[in-house]
Amino acid sequence: MVKKTIHEINSKIRDGSVNVVTAEEMVHIVGELGAEEAAKEVDVVTTGTFGAMCSSGVWLNFGHSEPPIKMQKVFLNDVEAYTGVAAVDAFIGATQISETLGMDYGGAHVIEDLIRGKSVHLHAMSHGTDCYPRKVLDTTLSLDDMNQAIMMNPRNAYQKYNAATNSTRSTIHTYMGSLLPSFGNVTYSGAGVLSPLSNDPDYMTIGTGTRIFLGGAEGYIVGQGTQHSSGGGFGTLMVQGDLKKMSTDYIRAANFTGYGTSLYVGMGVPIPILNEQIAQATAVSDAGVTTKILDYGIPSRDRPAIRDVTYEELRSGFVDINGKEVPTSSLSSFKKSRIIANELKDWIARGEFFVSMPVERLPKDVSAKPMKQTEGIAIVSDIMAVSVVTINKDASVYDAAKIIQDTSFNHLPVLNDDKTLAGIITAWDIAKAVSLNKFDMVADIMTRKVITANADEQVAVVARRLDLNEVSAMPVINKDKHVIGMITSDDISKLYARRS
Repeated sequence: MVKKTIHEINSKIRDGSVNVVTAEEMVHIVGELGAEEAAKEVDVVTTGTFGAMCSSGVWLNFGHSEPPIKMQKVFLNDVEAYTGVAAVDAFIGATQISETLGMDYGGAHVIEDLIRGKSVHLHAMSHGTDCYPRKVLDTTLSLDDMNQAIMMNPRNAYQKYNAATNSTRSTIHTYMGSLLPSFGNVTYSGAGVLSPLSNDPDYMTIGTGTRIFLGGAEGYIVGQGTQHSSGGGFGTLMVQGDLKKMSTDYIRAANFTGYGTSLYVGMGVPIPILNEQIAQATAVSDAGVTTKILDYGIPSRDRPAIRDVTYEELRSGFVDINGKEVPTSSLSSFKKSRIIANELKDWIARGEFFVSMPVERLPKDVSAKPMKQTEGIAIVSDIMAVSVVTINKDASVYDAAKIIQDTSFNHLPVLNDDKTLAGIITAWDIAKAVSLNKFDMVADIMTRKVITANADEQVAVVARRLDLNEVSAMPVINKDKHVIGMITSDDISKLYARRS
């Protein structure tokens, strides 16, 4: 049985005799020698990951102005930072978007600009007090002008992450990238074989106080990250580091179409090989890390799982979904993850980085809870109109005009002879037809690609669909494509007005 101590390993780092390998290399070493012999040979295994980590940000201390101000609202390059603490402390979050540029620029870009040495514009407001009389402040600051800039990321380095696909007929834009219709692609995130927590799934060496590579500098694990769900293999880390020492090689801002900004964070965790159990854990391969492909086309917290999949399959470039070969793409950079693992390996080999045991290990067998919602979730059937006036596709435009005039309905679902939905016609369509002196059949002027809703869908989801498609009403259909109701933007507005 192999037994080592952190002190022994750090002594080897000091005298230059340490044997450090990456997690990729460890797979082959354990495969050739076995876990016990590998534990004798190897002292430290390095890991690495580089991906979008939305739950990231930086605590900044600006120093006091003359006269002093107690900042109640502060903007950096028009991106709002949180100031509900002391007078000149603020937290800039990676996903906060610009007041002027919207999704094109956000907190992540402010953070990258600061690391690059750029100056940012600070605009602060306050109500003013006897001890902090100033009410407005405008200035420009660089990272060197600040007392502290501490990266504090509440949730980073997921142990693994569910892959994403889309079953619907339309492209959707998510934090997992753009997902093509009808299972057109699969996106995934995570470093697989190099993933820090996948190489120590029992958290034998990882926890509060563990020294890590963060953004190109030395950092530390604060403890479990938010939404830490180790029971299902989805552990997370809360980490901190000094932004002033970081590099844009490992911290980069990103934009996701239709979602917003995020921050790509580079992180590496060294795993001291204290025994053969730890050695065996660090021999995990891409084939040994399994996750699920979820259908992001279903806009619900509990998205349906399509199938289980390994990182080996995901990284192959294609996966099978219902007999169809579907292309995969990674939102993380495995190349950069490998660079990080090797950079950390070099630091340790050169005696520039020492390993540490946590003062408290991460909790095991815990699960993240969903939000408690005290207000009921409204669904379409709660507010839709069930008395719907329809028209046959073979009716004339004149007939449609008369129905709209007599009933005050602005939208008429158009039906086939078998009562299934064929299209929709609006008062505007009729007005346009009349102006062109067209009085032919409804089928000639109706909209055939109809945006629809289902009775059991959440109203919030349908409201988003109305907005995205710039329509004010939708037919509600059942599984047989029969119209069973109608929901309008007015119905939704009345619901929200009652609740407010």
